[in-house]
Amino acid sequence: VQLQASGGGLVQAGGSLRLSCVASGLSLSRYAMGWFRQAPGKERKFVAAITWTGSTTYYEDSVKGRFTISRDNAKNTVYLQMNNLKPEDAAVYYCARPNERYAYLGEGAFDNWGQGTQVTVSS
Repeated sequence: VQLQASGGGLVQAGGSLRLSCVASGLSLSRYAMGWFRQAPGKERKFVAAITWTGSTTYYEDSVKGRFTISRDNAKNTVYLQMNNLKPEDAAVYYCARPNERYAYLGEGAFDNWGQGTQVTVSS
């Protein structure tokens, strides 16, 4: 099972990017999914999560109102739309899923990580 994040790049402050996370070898449709980020020299931190139905989303405070997590289970893909990007959003972004199906057990329950995608925001 692999999770592959893509869509990162270089953008000016105030710009937008949409990240995608595609799974191979496993259907994501019964799992909550999350996005995390790690800036250089810092710990990996929670950004956003979505329940397996897509009915509920969760966000870290600094991205509320700017980022939107969504999913398309038919495409086995989870997205992170990032608007009004700020230099402090620059990081490697990772998608992740928990071991447990169906349940969202909080940001600490994500155990399976994909390769990240770099987001760089110029001021």
